[in-house]
Amino acid sequence: MTTADPQKTTAVAEKDPAGGPAPEDTGPLVELRGAGKSYGNIRALHGVDLAVHPGRVTCVLGDNGAGKSTLIKIISGLHQHTEGEVLVDGTPVRFNTPREALAKGIATVYQDLATVPLMPVWRNFFLGSEMTKGPWPVRRLDIARMKRTADEELRNMGIVLDDLEQPLGTLSGGQRQSVAIARAVYFGARVLILDEPTAALGVKQSGVVLKYIAAARERGLGVIFITHNPHHAYLVGDHFSVLRLGTLELSAARSEVSLEQLTNHMAGGAELDALKHELERAGGVDVEALPGAPDAGEPAGTPSEGTA
Repeated sequence: MTTADPQKTTAVAEKDPAGGPAPEDTGPLVELRGAGKSYGNIRALHGVDLAVHPGRVTCVLGDNGAGKSTLIKIISGLHQHTEGEVLVDGTPVRFNTPREALAKGIATVYQDLATVPLMPVWRNFFLGSEMTKGPWPVRRLDIARMKRTADEELRNMGIVLDDLEQPLGTLSGGQRQSVAIARAVYFGARVLILDEPTAALGVKQSGVVLKYIAAARERGLGVIFITHNPHHAYLVGDHFSVLRLGTLELSAARSEVSLEQLTNHMAGGAELDALKHELERAGGVDVEALPGAPDAGEPAGTPSEGTA
């Protein structure tokens, strides 16, 4: 494993070269207490409580317009919260820029990945933070060291590429997401925010991304997994938060909620149940064949469909 490099723009957290178990949880890395955001008279987010612990995956689910993007922007430093508190390592913070959040170890991997498809994999790995050598003012890129470091870091995450010279755009969607995750880990991320990483991927490539989310958790990172898909969330998640119209509808640990209950909350079970009664009164619809809300007495924590 490589050591911290002075070329990096942020401090690199200590890493376990063996990729061993997550460190002992001494408290949340990032915590939101009653956090909210208003844009003039529009309240996009209100009263959200969220805790991100090391070595755990916190899944944030919700439909379009639920407030997921606003939540990402607050934690990543793009927007400031207008109510409540945001704490990092137990200390209240108010980020003015994403760079301030990155300096605290909070990295965000967006859907577009902020990469250049026509550039080689190793160039994308160091994009904006290139290693250089030689005296100023004639310093030049240290290509050999960047290639060597990129290969080592990708392998440490379990990503083996035959040719780092190939354009990033020739990789599959899952591989590109994995490279972005490995890059964030290398440059010191302690909290990794993943914005819908499986949204545009097929089943197999989604599995690749979920594998590396689990790998990031095993390295002790706190992961915030933003997704529309409760099945993907339940495969790797340790805690689930469901947003609805800017408020927190559900906050539960894995042992407290089943996949069926999570799916029901995600789909708006109360509204679907009300619609079922409306259709029943309208007639002409076999409402008995429609799915309803789960029974209130259903035990939580049914076995998962798989493990990370």
